[in-house]
Amino acid sequence: MFFSLIVPVYNRPDEVEELLASLAAQTYSDPYEIVIIEDGSSVTCQSVVEKYAEKLSISYYFKPNSGPGDSRNFGMSNAKGDYFIILDSDCIIPPGYLQSVDENLTKNYVDCFGGPDAALDSFSDIQKAINFVMTSFITTGGIRGKSETLTKFQPRSFNMGLSRKAFESTGGFGNIHPGEDPDLSIRLWKQGYSTRLFTNSFVYHKRRIDWQKFYKQVNKFGKARPILDAWHPEYKKITFWFPSLFLCGAILSLALLLFGINIPVYLYLLYFILIGVLSSIQNQNVKVGFYSIISVCIQFYGYGTGYLKSFFKLRFSKKEPQSVFPELFFKK
Repeated sequence: MFFSLIVPVYNRPDEVEELLASLAAQTYSDPYEIVIIEDGSSVTCQSVVEKYAEKLSISYYFKPNSGPGDSRNFGMSNAKGDYFIILDSDCIIPPGYLQSVDENLTKNYVDCFGGPDAALDSFSDIQKAINFVMTSFITTGGIRGKSETLTKFQPRSFNMGLSRKAFESTGGFGNIHPGEDPDLSIRLWKQGYSTRLFTNSFVYHKRRIDWQKFYKQVNKFGKARPILDAWHPEYKKITFWFPSLFLCGAILSLALLLFGINIPVYLYLLYFILIGVLSSIQNQNVKVGFYSIISVCIQFYGYGTGYLKSFFKLRFSKKEPQSVFPELFFKK
């Protein structure tokens, strides 16, 4: 099995530097290639790629900007391997990652896999807080994880594997972003392919992000989900409503205070305290715990409002998603 690592990048040479440094430290001994796709960047990573050219087998392509999904497809079309591993440029790869992927595929082959993400001690407090709420069992990360099974997992493209056969059969990623990952998973299922979570094949996902960017990101996630539900109605789940219901419940609980009903507000406060305590224990940092409370508020508000806006706009406008939310679609 020959791996081709597919990495789209847009104006992030510093991220590529860290990614390639971590790949140079892999314990995996078999040959593999790295395919870097510069997606119309004004600040390129070409000099970084040249720096690692003697240590790693790297192919570098520059193309006009067309979004991460199309760039991944471009990379896979030009790759030499028969199994693609798709990574985000803001990932740092543990030394045993490729060995773990190889062992998992040898033991239990699947045409598409996904792996989890984790945080390094060197990450900022905000990055650790966001990582906590994106992966915790008591936030939307947990909601998604509980609604999926090990063998019916929807991989995310920061850590995803795809066979050449499955790529050629499906055509790869669509032009929606975000949402291109679950869309591809569902199209794979419809064609009879299987997906699976490799629990021990994790990456460190740095998420170079601030509060404003995090809100924008989760708000787009919320907008994309009703579009995916309209495309693939047989895969709709009630869990996709939970952030919106959580938000509506919070507003209702505040309104009930006017009538002297305090218990709903106390329940919300208890939930936020639990977030802070669990994050503080996991990260061994009270400040990260506090930031996690802020993160989960942004997460539920951003996703919840995005989902409601998209759901009702699509329901009543009777227009195509591309015309209602053009910001979610890249032109190829």
